[in-house]
Amino acid sequence: MSDHGHDHGHDHARTVKPMVDEITDFEVLEIALRELCIEKGLFTAEQHRVLTEYAEQIGPTPAARLVARAWLDPEFKQLALADPMAASKEVGVDWLDPTGFGTPSDFAAFKILEDTPTVHHVIVCALCSCYPRPILGNSPEWYRTPNYRRRIVRWPRPVLAEFGLELPDHVEVRVQDSNQKHRFMVMPMRPEGTEDWTEDQLAEIITRDSLIGVALPKPGVTANVTTKTIPAVRPIVG
Repeated sequence: MSDHGHDHGHDHARTVKPMVDEITDFEVLEIALRELCIEKGLFTAEQHRVLTEYAEQIGPTPAARLVARAWLDPEFKQLALADPMAASKEVGVDWLDPTGFGTPSDFAAFKILEDTPTVHHVIVCALCSCYPRPILGNSPEWYRTPNYRRRIVRWPRPVLAEFGLELPDHVEVRVQDSNQKHRFMVMPMRPEGTEDWTEDQLAEIITRDSLIGVALPKPGVTANVTTKTIPAVRPIVG
């Protein structure tokens, strides 16, 4: 059915993000499922637009503020690690009703992974693209590509190096795989040189990439890494 004769006011065109030069299996599935749900009346194009705009606008700001507050307040840090959903409410995110207009989250459990001087975490969803959207917003395009998903679990250090993150040999890299029932977020270590900073100042350097685990917070760095999509082949390990 090339002309399915319905008029629900949504755009069928797919646009590829500049950093991604391939159509991902997630994109194909998302478009097909969205079209089918609208066709069957499970939700309208307008409802989809509202939820999409919410997810795109929220971004990583609540998560960045949560981590910044945890760096400054030991008691809040304990709360964040023991009961991350309760800590999320303190920065304005209710995991059971994230949008505020009755749309439930697609999660079952949320956990924050604390980095230490000897352990570095990075998150992935090897099977699809599970991601803590209520607190981080939409996942970046590269996170959903088979390129990232397949390679980070097998060769984490070379893949992290592609983002410009090269960790010392004594630091263990732990790859945490998300799934249908679990969502994860990284709590990176507070960088040196920020001892007198306020919560607002700290939150600015806690980027989305550092909350995924492919970058580290650094004074003066407030943007995410732009990385090209490369073929999903085994990297050369020197």
